[in-house]
Amino acid sequence: MGLFGKKREGGFMDEIRCDEKSYLIWKWRPSGQANASKRENAIRWGSSLRVREGSVAVFVNAIDERKQDYIEGPFDGLLETGNLPVFASLIGKAYDGGTPFQAEVYFINLAQAIQVKFGVPYFDLFDPRYPDFGVPAAVRGSITFGIKNYRDFVRLHGLNDFELETFREQIRGAVTRYAKSIVANAPSRHDIPVVQIESRILEVSELVEAGIRSQLERVFGVTVSAVDIEAIELDKQSEGYKKLMEVTRDTVSVVARARAQADAANVTDMQRIRAKDVEESLRVQREESQYAQRMQTIEDHMEAYRASSKAEVARAAAESLGTLGSSGGDTISDGFSPAGMMAGMAVGGTVAKGVADMMAEAMGSTMQATRSQTPPPIPRVQYNAVIDGKSAGPFSVEQLAEMLDKGMINRESFVWAPGMTDWTAAANVPELSKLFRQDAAQTPPPIPPEALL
Repeated sequence: MGLFGKKREGGFMDEIRCDEKSYLIWKWRPSGQANASKRENAIRWGSSLRVREGSVAVFVNAIDERKQDYIEGPFDGLLETGNLPVFASLIGKAYDGGTPFQAEVYFINLAQAIQVKFGVPYFDLFDPRYPDFGVPAAVRGSITFGIKNYRDFVRLHGLNDFELETFREQIRGAVTRYAKSIVANAPSRHDIPVVQIESRILEVSELVEAGIRSQLERVFGVTVSAVDIEAIELDKQSEGYKKLMEVTRDTVSVVARARAQADAANVTDMQRIRAKDVEESLRVQREESQYAQRMQTIEDHMEAYRASSKAEVARAAAESLGTLGSSGGDTISDGFSPAGMMAGMAVGGTVAKGVADMMAEAMGSTMQATRSQTPPPIPRVQYNAVIDGKSAGPFSVEQLAEMLDKGMINRESFVWAPGMTDWTAAANVPELSKLFRQDAAQTPPPIPPEALL
C-alpha cells in the first residue's frame, strides 16, 4: 500500500499528516470531520504517518490522557507496535493490520517562533535615594518563544482543546507581571537612577530577559529566544518627575563640583609626584655618572696610583729607620745605639725588599702593557687545491710553491680559500700568480749572439 493510498475498510484512517504551513500546535482530525469523536479517532496499526523535520507527532490516549507517545520528524512510514510502545502495552497483543487503538493526534512545530507583544501600563517608579517622589512609568516590548522540550510542555498543559490565542494571552499576562516587577526594582537592585532609566533600556532588556526566561520555562514549558523592551516611558509632566528632577539637578551639580575639585586635586598631586620622580631620577643619574667617571679615572691611572702608594710606604719606612738607629738599648757616644742600628738594618732590608718588589711589579706591568699593545700576527690565507679530482688541503702559499716544484699542481689547477665564491685557476688568484712568474723567471733566456764569439 502506498503512503497516501485508500482507506482500509471499516472507516479507520490510513493517512495521518499535517499540511499546515504555519502553526505551533495543530490537532489532526479525520478528513471532513470538524469534531471527530473518539470512535472516529480510532487508528489502526499500519496506518501511514508523515512528520516533517522540526516537528513532533504526539499521540494522546483517548481513554487516559496521561498516556502519550511521541514520534519526531522527519518520519515517513507506517505505525507499528515498535513506534508506539505505550499504546502497544495498553492494547496488549496486536494483530497485523486489524487492531485499532483510540488516540488523538497533535503536531507540535518545534521550529516555530511565536512573538507576543506586551505592555505594562503606568505604575509608580521610585528612586531609592529619593523615596518620596514616585514617577509614573510605562513599559512596552515583545517576547519571542518556542517549544523545545515538548514532553514538559505536554505534561504542563495537556493538548486537549489547545488554543494558541488563549496561550498567547496567558504568556502576555505572565510577561507583563514579570516585566513590571523587574523594572520597578531595577533602580534599587541594579543602581539605575530613575531619571536615567530611559537611556539604559538595553541594560533593562537584559535584566527582564534573564528574569523571564527561567519563569516561562518552568511555568509554561516554552523556551524564550528574545525579550525586547521597546520603550520605557516616564510621565515627565507628573509632579513626582518634576520634583525628582529638581533635587537630582541640585545633587548632580554638587557632585559635579566635588568631582571637578577632586579631579583638579588629583592632577596637582600627579604633577607633584611626577616632578619628584623626575628630580630623583636626575639625581640618581648624576651620582651614577660621577661614580662612573671616578672609576674610569682610577682605572686609567691605576699604575701611577699603585706606585705613589708604595712610595709613600717606603718613605714612611725610611723615616722609621732613622728613628730606630737612635733608640732603645745601651748607647755609645753621641747617642748611637747598636741595638737600634741592628733593628734599623732589619727594617731597612725589609723596606728595600718592598721597594724592589714594587719596582719589579711596575716594570712587569709596563712590559705586560707593552705586550698587550703588540699587534697579533697577520693571518695567513690557506687554500684547498683540486688534486686527482678531489679536494685536498688546506695548504699555505709556501706549501703550494713546493707542490708546484714537484709537479703536483700547475697554473691551471683549481684552488679555493675562505671568502672566494667558487673554485678558480691558481694563476688567476693574485696571491698565487707570483708563484708562476717566479717559475717563468727561473727559466734562462736564449744565449745572446755576442756571447758565442
